[in-house]
Amino acid sequence: MPLRRADWQPFRLRPEALRSSLPSCRRRCSRRQLNFWTSPILMVVLRDGRKLIGVLRSWDQFANLVLQSTTERIFAPKPDSAGSDILQGLYADIAHGIFLVRGENVLLLGEIDLDKDDDPPPGYGPAELDVVRKLAEEKKAVEKAKEKARLKKLAKIGFEGENLGDIVF
Repeated sequence: MPLRRADWQPFRLRPEALRSSLPSCRRRCSRRQLNFWTSPILMVVLRDGRKLIGVLRSWDQFANLVLQSTTERIFAPKPDSAGSDILQGLYADIAHGIFLVRGENVLLLGEIDLDKDDDPPPGYGPAELDVVRKLAEEKKAVEKAKEKARLKKLAKIGFEGENLGDIVF
């Protein structure tokens, strides 16, 4: 039997159900406690390798994210990796502010531990942005040349990979 409009009743949330869904601090939560539940600090790794750190303000069903106070962290290998230091590389931060990330570009997303938020990444030390950018671009150019040579070798033996037309010509 089909449902008639007269039979339909709107869903009403009972007050006791609302009270039971609140956090353990009940209705007397301070703004700081509620802010913890609604505004986690996230690290988002994009498909192109960029790493963004920011406060999550909004999201939707397609994983589109709005991040506030966003910084992009760039990592680069240390130029003299054979040194006696235990540092493997350098990093620098670029402030972006409010950042909208399309869901199709999200590769990985995770919450940052607030206790370790201010610590530098293990094995990396802070450096000037220009130095880190230059080292990162050099590393990317070397990796691109290696990948191009590898794809050319594969093309000679009959492999037809993705984007092969761009690489060979």
